[in-house]
Parts: sequence; structure tokens; C-alpha cells
Amino acid sequence: MARIVVIGAGLGAMATAARLAVAGHRVTVYERGPEHGGAVGRFARDGFAFDTGPGLLHLPAVYRDLFVKTGKEPLERCVTLTQVDPAARHVFADGTRVDLPNASRAGTVAALDAALGAGAGERWGDFLTRAREAWDRTRRPLLEEPQPADPAPLAREPYPAPKAGLLRRPTTTLAQVGARELRDPRLAALLDAYAWSYGFDPADAPASAAVLPYMEQTFGSWYVAGGLRALADAVYERCRERRVEFVFGAPVEDVLEEDGRAAGVRLAGGEEVAADHVVSGAPVPALHREHVVAWERGDDLPRHQALGTSRVTVCLALRGPREAGAVHRTVVHADGGRPAVTVLRPDDPALRPDADHEAVTVTATVRTAPEREWEAFADRMAEAAGRAVPGLRERLLWRHVRTPEDVRRDTGAAEVPGPALAGADGRLLPAGNRSPLPGLYFAGGWSHPGGGLAHAGMSGALVAGLIVEGADFRGSR
Repeated sequence: MARIVVIGAGLGAMATAARLAVAGHRVTVYERGPEHGGAVGRFARDGFAFDTGPGLLHLPAVYRDLFVKTGKEPLERCVTLTQVDPAARHVFADGTRVDLPNASRAGTVAALDAALGAGAGERWGDFLTRAREAWDRTRRPLLEEPQPADPAPLAREPYPAPKAGLLRRPTTTLAQVGARELRDPRLAALLDAYAWSYGFDPADAPASAAVLPYMEQTFGSWYVAGGLRALADAVYERCRERRVEFVFGAPVEDVLEEDGRAAGVRLAGGEEVAADHVVSGAPVPALHREHVVAWERGDDLPRHQALGTSRVTVCLALRGPREAGAVHRTVVHADGGRPAVTVLRPDDPALRPDADHEAVTVTATVRTAPEREWEAFADRMAEAAGRAVPGLRERLLWRHVRTPEDVRRDTGAAEVPGPALAGADGRLLPAGNRSPLPGLYFAGGWSHPGGGLAHAGMSGALVAGLIVEGADFRGSR
């Protein structure tokens, strides 16, 4: 039985801790904040409650696997999952609206044809076929296997150009995919919104970001009753059931080294805790150690460059019930390539004081510029949300604005990491789960396979496999 210290109590770190505890190890989690969950937070006031991190779950199979592998109770006995249908209502800048069904390609094609004109659905369907090719080429190395020692092959663009025309120009960005292949500004805006929702600017994101809409439209979008915070609570309880120890209010200041390998951690108060392995679920900048900075290769293929994007969240407490025909998620598109605004309106009694009120969460991706006037930006977000919520201004009781500085306070970094993407010369490949220092591992959104609830859960499986199986571990099955 090994002694294992886990830094941070985010979803990726807790997923690692639960798996290692089931394997017979003694696991202690040190969290600098007062509670578990990391970026999966909650704001509550006056009987209203809001998710302050992700609002929907994609690829729920990741957490089903975690709960099956760590105990007798499956995920669905610990939380209530519901498919969101329609998956989203899109309101375009010209006023066009379309409801896209959950996990139905044929339904999506039909809905786009009906709303945007004949041929729109076919172009989107052809795009998804190419996106599937990119997904098939990168799924295992990006999601299910430890990052290879030489990830150079993943730096190449896996998205295939359309097989038409004598002079095919290479497609290098997602914005080019929208302009050249979708040929409708509304379809391009639809594609852009998927990139923005994961923190990527379509003008800079590689064409391989096509896997993001493919993933959502293929595997569906799910809501957790009580909000996504309920999932974090369930993972925390599973850890406790497996005798994982949690120490809150205990920032880790340093990783101890002995004989060339990790040997424990030093807490901010000076206490040293010995360990056979250390797993860091904290954001990469939080350690500031030479062996962490050593992730950069030093040649022409840097390991990871920060996206420089975060999120502003506006929590709206409204009087009056949801109107008939309201949908769970509405994406309001803006002119001029600006990020779309996502409006979440879960019909969940746990999030409102009674049936005569409604809790609405509005989010947008932003650059992490400290000089931004966040209240003015929130005004514009609320104005956009009015296109999704009838009578919003008149119904508003109060609002609460969360900025990138709030994200920094809660998670240790203002930026929100995106999932790993192939292409882009390797710039969007996060750090591998093994660090250059033996015995030190990385889990969570700042490490392979990147940010997002599903990806964080996958990182937990990968790190646990590397520790339990060692050099023989070849990836999740």
C-alpha cells in the first residue's frame, strides 16, 4: 500500500483519488480552499442556486465508468441524469431561430434545412462526417491513452479537407472550415459557438476543433438534477466511502524531492508530508517549480500555451415561472465574430425558491484582460439573454456577476483550460500526466487530456492507471 498525496479537490483530482483508494492505496487530498469541487462551484442566495462552472455534462460514460470501478452503486443511483432535448436553441444575429435535437444527426439536418434553407443541413452533415474522421484519428491518443513521450504526430492536423476541387487549399483554422465548407454565416456562427464554449477563438483554433460539435451532437448533452455541483458532491462522497482523507484550508507550497523523485509535499505552514507518489490536480502555474516548467520541450514544439480565455457568469434571479415552450439551453449569437452568450434555464425545483421564480445562468467566454469593465460587459450579456428569456428586464429581482478574478480566487488560475486538440503545431496539447520528476503526476484540466468535466474524469483514469500498473499501462479500455 503506497502513501499518495493529491493536491487539490477538483473533479480530476478526486477521480484519481477514488480510483487509487480502491486499488488499496492510502490517499490524502490537500485542498487550499474550504470545500471540494474546484471549478464546479455553486452560488446560492435567497433560495436561488446557480452552477458557477459547467452547466451540462457531455460523455457521461466517463463518470459511469468511474462509479462502476469504484463501488457497487452506479452513477445513476447517486445522481439523476436527464438528456436535454432540444440540446440547444440557437438565436442568430439576423433573428433566425433553430432548435437542435439531442444526439440526432438526422434530426439536426432536418432542423437546419427547415430553419436556414434547403442544403444547410446537408452541408452541416458533410462537415460532421469529416469531423468524425478527425475524431477517429485522435480519440485514443488524445483521450484514452497516456500522452506519448513524443507527441509530435499529434501536432499534425487530423481534420481532412473536403474531397472536391482540383486546387484544395489546406484548412488550418476552424474559422476557415466555416467560411469554406459551411458557406452560410449562420452555420459558421453555429460552428464558432462550439469553439467559444470550450474557450477557443475560432480564428485561432485548429480545424481539429471540429471534434467538439461532433462529440456533443453524437453523445448528447445531459443535465444533473440539482445542478452540476451535485455531480461534484457525488464524486466527493464516493471518495469518502473509499476512505480518502480530505484536508481543507491546506495550500501546498512545494513538492519535496529525494533521490531524484517526488517524496511528498510541503504545506504553506511549513509542515512536510511524506508520500510515495504525488498527484497534482492544481493548475499548472500554481506549483512554480523547475520540474513543472520543464514541460516545455525547448525546441519548436512547446508543450502547452495558455489559451488566455476565461468566463464571465451572470446569475439572474427572476420573478415569475418559466413560460411554456422554454428550453434548457439557448445560444444567442452576436455580430462581428464576438463570442456567443449561453443562457441556461434548467427546470429544476432545487434551484429556485418556488414555482413562481426562476434561476437563469448566462455565460460568455472572454479574454482575461484585467482592465475589462465587467459590469458593463455583464449588462451586454443580460441584454443578449433577453432574446432568450421573454420579459427578462421586468422579471429581474437581482443579479450576481462572476468575473475571471472570481475564477482565479476559486481555482488558482483566471484562465479556464480547454480540452486537448491535435494540430496547431502542438500548442494545444496540455502537459502529460507523468511529470519529468518521477513520482509526480498531473490530473485535471491543466493536464492531458485537457479541460472539461469529461476530460477531467479521463485524466483521473489515466493517472490512476499509470500509478497502479506502471510502465505496462497502455490506456483506458
